[in-house]
Parts: sequence; structure tokens; C-alpha cells
Amino acid sequence: FFFRPCPLPFVVWMADKHNIVVVGHGMVGHHLLELLVARGCASNYNIIVFGDEPHKAYNRMQLSSYFAGKTVDDLSLVPDGFYETWGLQVHLNEKIVQIDRCEQRVISSEGKNITYDKLVFATGSAPLVPSITGSHLPGCFVYRKIEDLQQMSAYAEKCKRAVVLGGGLLGLEAAQAMINMGLECHVIQRSGSLMNRELNATAGKMLQQHVEGLGIRCHFFKVTKRVVGDERGVQKLEFEDGTELEIDMVIFSTGILPRDQLAKDCGLEVGPRGGIAVTDECVTTLDANVYAIGECVSHRGRTYGLVGPGNAMARVVADHIAGREVTPFGNVDCSTKLKIVGFDVGIIGDSLGKTPGCRTMVYSKETEGIYKCLLTEASGEKIIGCILVGEANQYNNILSIMLNDLPVPQPPESLILPTFDSANAAVGSVETLPGVATVCSCHNVKKDDICQAVQDGCHSMDEIKSCTKAGTGCGGCISLLTDLMNYEKGRLGISVKNHLCEHFPFSRRELHDIIRAKGYRDFDEVIKGSGNGGFGCEICKPTVASILATTFNKHVLEAPLAQLQDTNDYFLANMQRDGTYSVVPRIAGGELTPDALITLGQIGKDFDLYTKITGGQRIDFFGAKAHQLPLIWDRLVEAGFETGHAYGKSLRTVKTCVGSTWCRYGVQDSVGMGIALEHRYKGLRSPHKIKFAVSGCTRECAEAQSKDIGIIATKNGYNLYVCGNGGMKPRHADLLAEDLDPAMLVKLIDRVLMFYCRTADRLQRTSKWFEALDGGMDYLKSVVIDDKLGICEDLEEQMQLVVDTYQDEWATACKDPAVRARFKTFVNMPHDKQDPPAEAGALVYQYERKQKRLPVTEPANPLPVPQPALEQLPVNEREWATVCPLEAMVPNCGVCALVGGQQIAVFRLPDDRLFALSNFDPFSQAYVLSRGLVGDKDGVLKVSSPLYKQSFGLEDGVCLGDPSVRVPVYPVQLKDGVVQVMPLPEKW
Repeated sequence: FFFRPCPLPFVVWMADKHNIVVVGHGMVGHHLLELLVARGCASNYNIIVFGDEPHKAYNRMQLSSYFAGKTVDDLSLVPDGFYETWGLQVHLNEKIVQIDRCEQRVISSEGKNITYDKLVFATGSAPLVPSITGSHLPGCFVYRKIEDLQQMSAYAEKCKRAVVLGGGLLGLEAAQAMINMGLECHVIQRSGSLMNRELNATAGKMLQQHVEGLGIRCHFFKVTKRVVGDERGVQKLEFEDGTELEIDMVIFSTGILPRDQLAKDCGLEVGPRGGIAVTDECVTTLDANVYAIGECVSHRGRTYGLVGPGNAMARVVADHIAGREVTPFGNVDCSTKLKIVGFDVGIIGDSLGKTPGCRTMVYSKETEGIYKCLLTEASGEKIIGCILVGEANQYNNILSIMLNDLPVPQPPESLILPTFDSANAAVGSVETLPGVATVCSCHNVKKDDICQAVQDGCHSMDEIKSCTKAGTGCGGCISLLTDLMNYEKGRLGISVKNHLCEHFPFSRRELHDIIRAKGYRDFDEVIKGSGNGGFGCEICKPTVASILATTFNKHVLEAPLAQLQDTNDYFLANMQRDGTYSVVPRIAGGELTPDALITLGQIGKDFDLYTKITGGQRIDFFGAKAHQLPLIWDRLVEAGFETGHAYGKSLRTVKTCVGSTWCRYGVQDSVGMGIALEHRYKGLRSPHKIKFAVSGCTRECAEAQSKDIGIIATKNGYNLYVCGNGGMKPRHADLLAEDLDPAMLVKLIDRVLMFYCRTADRLQRTSKWFEALDGGMDYLKSVVIDDKLGICEDLEEQMQLVVDTYQDEWATACKDPAVRARFKTFVNMPHDKQDPPAEAGALVYQYERKQKRLPVTEPANPLPVPQPALEQLPVNEREWATVCPLEAMVPNCGVCALVGGQQIAVFRLPDDRLFALSNFDPFSQAYVLSRGLVGDKDGVLKVSSPLYKQSFGLEDGVCLGDPSVRVPVYPVQLKDGVVQVMPLPEKW
């Protein structure tokens, strides 16, 4: 199409195609564009979009992250080149001001006069500002769009205290934004609890405790009378009860109103409470060529303020325009699971119990901020609603049962209690789910869609993700998707293999036996001798590393073992969501001298580390950067501390109570026993993490029966419990033996742990291993007590080897100059320039309770990759830049270089081939790709991100799980033994 020159107002003429005009370019409007493109409408129609903001469609749900350092581009929902690829004409910062339905014509604020064949309203909603005196004063804002935030950010520079009127979801997000800007923040709520339209009073109280823990002060039953101030700004709020609150800034978050004025002006019907009236096909009631979607709509007299129903409307309209069979828009379920200021909240159905005669079941654990309320019909046979606060793991299961009218387990309260009994475990399982059940709510993927994909030849998770998009959003459905894929494969008679990955045709257990039998000592020997070839991947490399460590117990950073370790083991610390690490020194049995405690406090203070006591009776330092780790370890080792292995699949802690040394009820020295056990098993690498506890009496203050290995003292010795765990699905440990003396106790623990290490699957906790053990406790006893297999002596000898070859991994790394040199954020920068500048991913923190921490944000998934500002690069920086000598790079690993204001990840393969990508991972929103594991998938060389495990092709930067996402690829070369990169992407 082209513009025909003519005087204003001019007409845009587009030959041979009909016109679809979309008024509004927000989240729902953009989703409509994606759906129209997917249905082939871009070939049959000119698609013309008008958005009254100057930005491409962006994620309004992530507005708070703008104050945490993210840019407008970071929030964008529009992939690079999307408009151009599909020939979409998008007019930003341009409103439609007039619509002539008789002539089917729209006129824009810039004078464009365009005819339409189909018109879609996606104008969204506007914030509702209460009619109170002073609401227009400088310093009064709404929290709705980017421009609002930009104005707030500029104004906040002269402010100390902000107030948010409204304690709903958006109000709490606005309050979090104020905290992120360093302001004191108050929330004013007319009712007696937060989010009172979705949560009952008890749930609101639990949410309030979390919110106030972030430093946000809540005021309830407050009605604002007026805002006091002058032309210089606001000064205070006056309330109807006569009280006042001094403030510098006001944010109104008191509701929204459908933006329907344009529709009214052209004669369309609106609902009784506003909103453009539409039919079940989302066609306006008075014009068959005009549609409306999203928050501007009134459907059967109801308006919606969530993205989900808007996206459902967009699907209806796209199908209608494309001539497909249309599933009418009905009473959409508005259940939602989200993080509110970092707090898990799930809201399902009639969460407030308005259904007459409904039954209510409640589980509450106030000390942990957990509240769950399940509502059923009077018969208890049908779920009508649920509230999950603080922990929402059961959300998908409960929602599936309600939406698909599945049988409710009896008693119903088992759905919200910490454990499910075996009779109820199958409820909501993949076999019982109906075909229309949603398995991925992010992309509205049904069970039938997954089954059809499997039938069409998608037999791996990567293929399922690529074909259906399922699992590429928040990732919470991966476990369900895996079960569903395997179920469908089994139903079709397709072998469901337990192979570790494409590189090994064996399970972890089989591979463990092979490595021991053949004496393999490194990964190359394993893959050449018993694998399928290739470079390995993020699954098999850490697995082989763990098996080798259990079998031979060499230092994990020795060559050639270093290349096998994921980022936690490679850096001997636990990576956090911003790419920094946590450092946890071992505090055996939780016992600590005052001098040692003072030393830890000084180290935390000197390195400005967020400091917290863990649930395992240790002290955890957060916010350590890669180049700081050896410096921190030097101080810790000098003070007598060792690594606590919080980063490894290994023994974590042995929790103890004081036992007979102090407690009047203690019958044994539980601390002494705990310390002895922790020093014996520290450093043991295992299929998954292991936790111990020792209680000094049956009062069980150390909670031993919730641990992998639990010991409870008796007058005659110790009772040994095995294979329990807390976490998402807690399991009570089982009693293995009673009244053991210390020597026999150690023997049995040796045998159980080593038998577990040899036979468990990858990343299988002892609880799941035990549940899958054929014969259960009787069989385990026959192996480790009765020696049925004749391996007890071998198990003990293997454990003794691990004990005898223990070395403190921190101390060893610090003493080795070659290993120590790897701990750099930027390999090409001196030690005093290891922190990135603002333009290259500088970390953003906020301070509360006298400590720094990360802002509470929930990143878009995936976050758009920031495009390098190539035109701003000085000419001299478009030349080759030195990274490091080739010998400084570990084969099959990466390093990060800071070049031209960009973080570039450079990877070296064993054959010395080099690849360079942007270091930015769009899924985790962090600069971490250089610390990912290098491998291959179906012959494609790739790096797996260390945070959310998304893989990117080394040659083209394309995400293997979601090809629509791509990171820049940079030229790289080896010259005279030195690695060089060009800070100008060759592929973008």
C-alpha cells in the first residue's frame, strides 16, 4: 500500500485488499494482531493500527519494573521487525478522533482519513480519579501508562513520602514502585483489608503482613476528604474522620472506567455501567462490521479488568474475521495466579463465597504467611472457589478440577493440606483431565493441543514448546506437560524412554553403574565409550559430574571436570535472579562461637551483602558478584570457615536442637551428634540435595522427621528416619531402625545414602526415590540391614572414600592461581573495573530494614532483548577488541567481556572454535549467558542459560525452545593466540 498525496484531510488508499482498522495498541490489541497474523489475515487484509501512546505495545502488568531500572524497550511486547515482516501499518502517538459508521471511515488526530471493512475497538480503560478537592494539584498522579511513570519518576526526585489511594492489585504495584524509588509509602484503603474484592479478610490480613514487611504502611477504613497543597505541590491528605497525613506525592489507584466515549460518539450502544456493548461474538450490538475487545467492552452487562478475558475476546474476533468456526465468548473464568509485590496469590472462581449454602475449608500457617481457603457447594462434590495466599502450588490442580467438573477428592480439604493421600493423587492427573482442560494458561493451550502435537510427531519437550508455545511463558506447567507428553506417547504405543538425554541411551542409574564398572574418569571418556557422541548438554554434563564426584571425589574445578559444572558448582556459590551469588559458610550443627559470629557480621558489612539466617541454622550472604567470591572466601577460610555446599546437589545442613547439653528434656547430645554427622558427610555429591536433622528427644524440636536423614535421640540410643522432606510436597520420613548406637547409626546412614546415590534418577529427592522403590521399606531394610544384595561393605567403603578425600572447595580454589583467575565478571577488565556501567547492565538495588535487596519485579517472559545502539558506537570501537588469551578460557565454557558498553559472552569449544553472543538472557532478565553450559541439541551448538535453562544457538542466537526469541551474535576471531570480538552484531 502507499499514501496518495492530497490535501488534508487525506485518504490512505490501499489497493486490492480490504482494511481492518484496530483502534488501540495495548496488550489485548497487540494480541489481536498476533492472532490475525497467525490466521493468515495479513495476506487478505491491510491491517492498520492506531495507538494513542508514543510506544509500541508493552506489558502493563510489569510497570513496576520500570522503577527497578527497566526501559520502555524492555517492557515491549513487539518482536523486532514484527510490523515490517507482516506488512502492518502502525500509527503511534495518534488517536482516532472521529468515526463515520455510515461511510465506514475513521479520522485520526493527524488528519488521516481511512475507510474500513472491519473496525475493532481495543481502547482499554482509563483510571478512575475520585472527585475530591485537590486531585488536580501538582504531585497527583495515576498509575496506568509509561508516561505516568516517567512523570512520577521525575517528580519523585524532590519527594520523601508518597501515598497510594487504593489497596487493590494495581495500588499495591504502585506502592512497590514507590518503595523501589526509595520513598516512604502509605496505602490508603476504604475497606478493612487489602484486595477486598478478591480476598476475604483473613487472606487480606496475611497479604498485609507481607506488604508491611516490605516497608509499606497500610491504613484502613480511611475516606479521603481532600488533597491539600498549592502550585508547588501536594502537602497533606485530610480524611473524613478528621485525621491528616503529610505527604509529597499522591497516586490514585481507585479503579478503572472503560474508554467508550468514541463509541458513544458514533452511536454505538454502551452497557449500564459503561463499556461498548457486544454480542457473544464480540460484535457490537448495533453494527456487524464493528468489534470491541478488552477492558472497553461490556458483555452481558459485565466489564473485565484482566488481560485473560481480553485475550479470549481477541481470539473470538480473529476467528470471526478469518472465517473460522467461532467459540462464543461466554462467562469467562477470571481465576488468576500472580505475584503481588513478590507474594504468591491464587484466586479461583467464587473466592469470596457468595454462592448460597457453600462450604468453607481453611488451612492457615500464619508464621509462614500461608493461607488457603477452599469453597465447595453444600454437598462438597463441586468446587466453586479458592484462595491461595503465600503458597499457590495447588492452583493448577484445583482450577482444573473446578473448570472441568472433575470428581472432588474426599475429604475436599485434602486439596489444600500440605500433603495428598495416595487415593487422591490421581485427581486432576493427565489421564483424568478432559481434552478441553487448559494445561498452559499463558498461551491458552489445551490438553487436546498437546495430544495432537504428540500425534503429529512432537516427542520431546523442545518440540512440544516450539509447536504449541506451551511451557514458554512462566514455565509453571512444564511438569504437567512432561507427564501429558509421556502419557500420550504411551497411549500411542510409542516407547517412553528413561534415557538421560539424546547423548546417552541410559538412565542415570545405568550410567552410574557403567562409570563405576569401566572406571571412566572424565566426560570425554564417558561419551566416547558409552554415549552417542556430541558435546553433551545441560542435562548430562552435571549428571556425569555428580557421578564422578560420588565415585572419585576429585575437586569439581579440576580440568577437565570444570566444563561439566553448572554455574552454581562452577562458581561454588548459588546464583540469584540478578546474576549475583549467595555465599553460605558451613556452620556444623548450627553451633557458632560469638567471635565467629562477629567475623561473619564484619564480612557481610565489608562487602555490603544482604545477610539472613537460613532455615537450616546457617548464615547466608546475598549479592556477591563473581569477582568478589575469592575475596570473600579468603576471609572466611582465614576465620576457620568452610564451604557450606549450598550451591551443590550434596549435603546441605544438619539441623539440631541443643539436646542434653542444655535442655531439661534432652536425653542425648544432639548437637555433638549433628556436628559429627555433618563433618562426615560434608561434600558428598548426590542426585539431589540432602538435609539432616538431629533431635535430642521425642519432642522433635529439630524437625528430624521432615528430613532426608532424621535422627531422634532415645534413652537407649538413636532412632533413624529416612526419606522425608519439606518443600512443595512434604513427606514424613519413615522409621528404618530404633535404639541404634552411634557406630551402627553411621553404618546405616552410609549404606542408605550410597545406595541412594547409585540408584536414584537425576534430580530425584530421597522421598521420591523411596516412593518409587519396588518393595518400599521392606526392600530397603533387606538391602541396608539384612545385606540381601551383598553390597553393604562396598557401600561403606565407597562412603569412606568420599570422607577420606574431602577437601574444602573454597580453600582449594583460592590456592590455585589458574582457578582463581576464572572468577571475574569481565575477563578483559582490571579488578577495579569489574562492575558494569549503567548502560551495560548495572545492578539496581533498593534498601530496606538497613539492608540492600533486589527490587520486587516479575519480568516479562521473555523480556525483549535490548538492541545495541550501533549508530552511537564510536568508529574506533567498531574495530576488533581484545577479550583474553585463548589459554585463559576453559574449553566448553564461556567468559564475559565488556566491549563498547556491551556485555558480550564468548565461548570456546574443545576444538578451539569460538562463538560470541550477547550476555543478556531475555527470559531471566539478567546478564548471565556467559555462565551457561555449552553443548548441542540435534547437532545444533548451543548454550543453556544458567537461570531458566533456555537454550540459544551459538551460531545464530536463536532460542531453541522459542524461535521467535533471538539474542545478537557478534563476530569473534583468534589472532596470535588472543581472542578478539567486534562489538557490532553480525546477526540480529
